[in-house]
Amino acid sequence: MKKSYSPLFDPFHFPSANISLKNRIVMSPMTHMSSNADGSISEQEIQYYNRRSHGAAMVITAATYVMQQGGMPGAPGADNDALIPGLRRLASTIQGNGAKAVLQIFHAGRQGSKTGDYVSAGNIPEDREGAPVPRSLSEQEMEGIIHAYAEAARRAVDAGFDGVEIHGGNGNLLHQFLSPMTNRRTDRYGGSLENRMTLALAIIREVLRTVRKESEQPFLVGFRFSPEEAGTPGITMADTLSFVDALSGTGVDYLHVSLTSFRSVPRRGIQDSRSRLAILQERVGSRIPIIGVGSIYTPDDALEALSSGIPLIALGRELIMEPDWVQFVLEGREQQIRTSISPLDLQELSIPEPLWNLMMSIPGWFPLRSDPQVADAER
Repeated sequence: MKKSYSPLFDPFHFPSANISLKNRIVMSPMTHMSSNADGSISEQEIQYYNRRSHGAAMVITAATYVMQQGGMPGAPGADNDALIPGLRRLASTIQGNGAKAVLQIFHAGRQGSKTGDYVSAGNIPEDREGAPVPRSLSEQEMEGIIHAYAEAARRAVDAGFDGVEIHGGNGNLLHQFLSPMTNRRTDRYGGSLENRMTLALAIIREVLRTVRKESEQPFLVGFRFSPEEAGTPGITMADTLSFVDALSGTGVDYLHVSLTSFRSVPRRGIQDSRSRLAILQERVGSRIPIIGVGSIYTPDDALEALSSGIPLIALGRELIMEPDWVQFVLEGREQQIRTSISPLDLQELSIPEPLWNLMMSIPGWFPLRSDPQVADAER
């Protein structure tokens, strides 16, 4: 290994949870749409994670729904005890390869529902053709959702995971409550930024209470969020700085910033030309560890991301394309790292067909490679 890459392999310790990681590389949660129809863990899902959990210090699984109402087709579920055996197998597969296993839990809100009951902070649909109009959740229903998150966390403990990550970004229900674009409520869950944080903070408190009661082993609780929205009105960087101040005082063990690129800078709300990661690290990094993600493909990208001061980096798309990323860097074979993908790679990479179809449905999401064999087959 090149000496310059050694910081990527320094161990890291979460003092609040008393959990240590063998290096600074985390596998980011990535939608794979490959669970069984009932939300149970599928064989292809096991193979997918088994292929990718040998090098990273921690693997965060795909978003796992806490209730059918907020579930999505192809997503894993943690909404009933019958799913625990499959979740246990997933956790043990990841841990058997030397990584900590963290279950990401979420409610899709207006983005999806397995019951056909689309809900949100209000009745504003997504900005896409044919999007269903969600109904506004009552305060009583939100108490049930808070309980559902806690129960999903309990099942993660029972299944042997090392932690849970509460997903509060990428447009899901908690994001919908935080955003003034989708949350125009006039009760205690809406209006001011402080009120719009209420649901997320209540879920964090109940999840923490539950895992402290249920787990006899050290157990991580993290929170993932998206720092800004493109539209107006929407979440600004100024809103996010206030939000992370609140999050850092809840007792969660880390914050995970969802970004398309780790180099991205604020759109509005503050005047600062530095990257969002550097700004967030300066704001709360001394109080709580931050995981950064976004377009990290090469070890040089990873070093650049770490230079913002954050202690941990997450690889998402890159570990789909190159499961052996960590091993190649350790062995000084970084020139062999794949940074593009072809249909010819699917079997060797254990990429489930539903995931491949999703990858191909979003132009520009993954860099594609045109292999001569593929071109010949298409003629």
